[in-house]
Amino acid sequence: MALNPLLFSAAITILIFSSFSPTLCRDIPTNHHSTQLLDVSASLKLAQDVLSFNPQSLKPAIILDQDESLIPAIANHSQPFSLPLHSRDSLLNSNHKDYRSLVLSRLDRDSARVDSLNLKHQLALNGLKRSDLRPTEDQLLRPEDLSTPIVSGTSQGSGEFFARIGVGQPAKQFYMVIDTGSDVNWLQCQPCSDCYSQTDPIFDPSSSSSYSPLSCESSQCGALETSGCRSGRCLYQVAYGDGSYTVGDFVTETVSFGGSGGSVRNLALGCGHDNEGLFTGSAGLVGLGGGPLSLTSQIKATSFSYCLVDRDSSASSALEFNSASPSDSVFAQILKNGKTKTFYFVELTGMSVGGVTISFSPSQGSGEGGYIVDSGTAVTRLRTQIYEPLRDEFKRGTQDLPAANGVALFDTCYDLSSRTSVRVPTVSFLFAGGKAWHLPAKNYLIPVDNSGTFCFAFAPTTSSLSIVGNVQQQGTRVSYDLANSRVGFSPNKC
Repeated sequence: MALNPLLFSAAITILIFSSFSPTLCRDIPTNHHSTQLLDVSASLKLAQDVLSFNPQSLKPAIILDQDESLIPAIANHSQPFSLPLHSRDSLLNSNHKDYRSLVLSRLDRDSARVDSLNLKHQLALNGLKRSDLRPTEDQLLRPEDLSTPIVSGTSQGSGEFFARIGVGQPAKQFYMVIDTGSDVNWLQCQPCSDCYSQTDPIFDPSSSSSYSPLSCESSQCGALETSGCRSGRCLYQVAYGDGSYTVGDFVTETVSFGGSGGSVRNLALGCGHDNEGLFTGSAGLVGLGGGPLSLTSQIKATSFSYCLVDRDSSASSALEFNSASPSDSVFAQILKNGKTKTFYFVELTGMSVGGVTISFSPSQGSGEGGYIVDSGTAVTRLRTQIYEPLRDEFKRGTQDLPAANGVALFDTCYDLSSRTSVRVPTVSFLFAGGKAWHLPAKNYLIPVDNSGTFCFAFAPTTSSLSIVGNVQQQGTRVSYDLANSRVGFSPNKC
């Protein structure tokens, strides 16, 4: 199978519900800056530099101690700790001939991600779960059966932001995808019947003294949505709507974190012997969703947060656990949804462009349509009746900029080859109580080649599901305050 890594990131996912009857209001709030300055030269320099960056320079200086007795266990689950986050394109040198080629490749992978999320959403709305039809042992282990929606239980979505995680005793280090759109933790294991290429050596269970298979009667095995049993041992399967899947033994292991993070013993995870799809580079996946098998649930975290650096930057940012949210965070309450435990739902009331408000009529928890804030999706998708007034208002505020032809899914582009900087209307997401998350210009007007073509980083969709992508989230710390059931957005906290 040809492997095409997904765009940018681990799937970190919040669902934001609203109905779709946008109205326009041209009153500009007094506390709202109506324009932003885009540094064209700086954006183009990052676009050029990402093609020549050496990923080996990202290897962390901190190596976990090989003696588990010297690594503290996480006895107090409220103890703060953090992990570095690296984007896929900085960690893995793609060797594209130019930046336009890289962008088109990203957009192709992005379409697979969006299809994956749409399918999962439709299954949830129809009340379908992966456990409704459990496969037999033979079906569980046959890759050709994993492509069907019922057998695969699609789709949680795979992501491409990596963190360095220790697995086993003594601990071996692995780059793992961080994904709040998933619950099941897993990594590739020897012996491999079919494994994709990863940056680190594949984990060998025989080298770890803390490796322990789970029985078919264990509570962890019972919590899997797709499972099987062989010789009394639990088998797991996770499949994704983009065609990726992992199959193997469900076990417990010691998982370790750098710095002051310590270790977690007896963490349930999948030891995958048959893994294919869009995960190239990473050793596996760490789930941060709301289900019982996620890392956050198993360690009883009170909170976690992440911040995504620029898509073309070689810098890393941090995934933090049990840390206080920044004081300037814009908060939205988490809304419970009975159809899925994985996602975090919040309310969005509208958007604004240059101070012109596009309002939505909120529909809390209905599940009909909605917004997913997802770091695994690059480009924000909006339903056509919302996208068009947003785009038209942006074009109204950029009439002085020379237009360019559309590129791939972008229909609003500009030729900025003769500019070093430009001023453009501010785009913001609006929440209940008059709160707003204002985006910097580089988060919605992005380069698509080396010659100065920039495009408005939103796209229309006719599906019931809209998605806020990682281009918009970059540079914002997104905080999941689980103890108080709220999500916060704080700019410039990477």
